[in-house]
Amino acid sequence: MNDRISTGMMYSQSVSLMLSKQSRINHLEQQIATGSKIVSAKDDPVGAGTAVGLDRVAAGLEQLGKNANNVQNRLGLQENALAQANELMTRAVELSIQANTPVPGETDLKAIASELKSIQDSLLSLANSKDGSGRYLFGGSSDADAPFLKSGGTVAYGGDQTQRQVEVAPGQLVNDALPGSEIFMRIRTGDGTVDGSAAAGNTGSGLLTSISRDGSDAWEGGALTIRFTEAGEGAYEVLDATGAVVANGTHAAGEDIVVGGIRLRIEGEPAAGDSFGVEASSTRDIFGTLDKLVAALESDPQTAAERTSMQNVLQSSMRDITRASENMIDARAKGGAQLAAIDDAASAREATSVTIKSTLSTLRDLDYADAIGQYKLENAALQAAQTIFSQMQAMSLFNTIR
Repeated sequence: MNDRISTGMMYSQSVSLMLSKQSRINHLEQQIATGSKIVSAKDDPVGAGTAVGLDRVAAGLEQLGKNANNVQNRLGLQENALAQANELMTRAVELSIQANTPVPGETDLKAIASELKSIQDSLLSLANSKDGSGRYLFGGSSDADAPFLKSGGTVAYGGDQTQRQVEVAPGQLVNDALPGSEIFMRIRTGDGTVDGSAAAGNTGSGLLTSISRDGSDAWEGGALTIRFTEAGEGAYEVLDATGAVVANGTHAAGEDIVVGGIRLRIEGEPAAGDSFGVEASSTRDIFGTLDKLVAALESDPQTAAERTSMQNVLQSSMRDITRASENMIDARAKGGAQLAAIDDAASAREATSVTIKSTLSTLRDLDYADAIGQYKLENAALQAAQTIFSQMQAMSLFNTIR
């Protein structure tokens, strides 16, 4: 068998070699120009697929960062609104104390009532606060319309009870702003567990100034009535919800009455037949509490008994306002905890992002020293191939014969 090397085959091999070197040089030029060693997926199919997956993760982290910025803005606005509301509550307590002294006259009481109405309007405005995108902060998930509406002198909540959760880092959720019903509407009266009030028909000067549990577990939540039986003597009896007498004693002004796990302080001298009720705390909205307070200030008491009745309402309102203020402080604390969680999430996102960027750099970033070295080597090989091809073209049998 004879193998013959033809001129055509030599030409074909030389051209193929030069084209291969030229293609390699073009590829290296693209890598150097872009700074990426993966110009197309065929350069490293596994690495390219991994890089695409990491790109998706990085894009997800970026979206989580936007989520975090949005909820952080809303929680910051909630904090500002609640701080202002708490200042208004503090002022309402100051006005209640001022009204509960013997000094203010009818004109002063009406001025205090007028300022309390202004405080109520300001609270309503804060309760309808918006975020930067025009959504209402305290409407729950129904945040397109104002959650609090005043109709017929009564404020009603039109939002829902949903507190949205927002993902701010992989697997980490934070709570959005609280629903307004939890802040302004469903506020426990009294000390949050037990409440008390003076009977409307009392004729003495007895003033219920405080009520709370005595630290024991004796009270089981049932209603009690402290009824005074002797004028000036301080004798009283305690009745349960069925009207049965369960205890009795003698009371001196300023001393606590401790009965059934409840501690009450009654100032002044209750008249015979006067009574004070004890019951489990109910819920009342802050707007209703202020309405009750304003109505008492505008009642224009004429007699000592009416004055005492008004003062008992003021005392009850002060307890409720204080409880509302504590409720707002609790809400601010919850918001602060979420803001801290957002900061922690930002650190987690940053750490993950750094890891992803480092991995992507390993997969994609070009080693310029190696690429430039290969580029020079391929250029030299192309020039050598071109030289050989030129020399081969000059070769001829006629040249040999000559």
